[in-house]
Amino acid sequence: MQRVSRAEVRIDGRAVGRIGLGFVVLLGVARDDSEQDAAFIADRIIGLRVFADEQGKMNLALKAVGGEALVVSQFTLLADTGSGRRPSFIGAAAPNEACRLYEHFLSLCRSAGVKVEQGEFGAMMEVELVNHGPVTIVLDSRKN
Repeated sequence: MQRVSRAEVRIDGRAVGRIGLGFVVLLGVARDDSEQDAAFIADRIIGLRVFADEQGKMNLALKAVGGEALVVSQFTLLADTGSGRRPSFIGAAAPNEACRLYEHFLSLCRSAGVKVEQGEFGAMMEVELVNHGPVTIVLDSRKN
């Protein structure tokens, strides 16, 4: 995820999602990911205190600053580049399961009161963002 001052996702030149201050979440779903993993990541993103308070310190969470989330599915995050020069994606979940968990993640964020925009699962997208800070944080339910 990246903290952004603004971001947009486009398909065929048409904006399908746009946010101001908030997070761009590039969501990769692994073969062994579950609804519990989606819940862990959603909770962590919603509660992560990386926005500046009155003293300029990273101390505020997404909802405290009226932030939004732009969530884009990205199976390429699961690329294995250990052998050869062509990435392998065998660690990525099958499209049907990945889409189900992606939609579940979106619903968890929305039910927590976060304004969520999204890309289109499986589509070729252009993501434009202004990384504020820059702040980029990798979250993995198995490592965090």
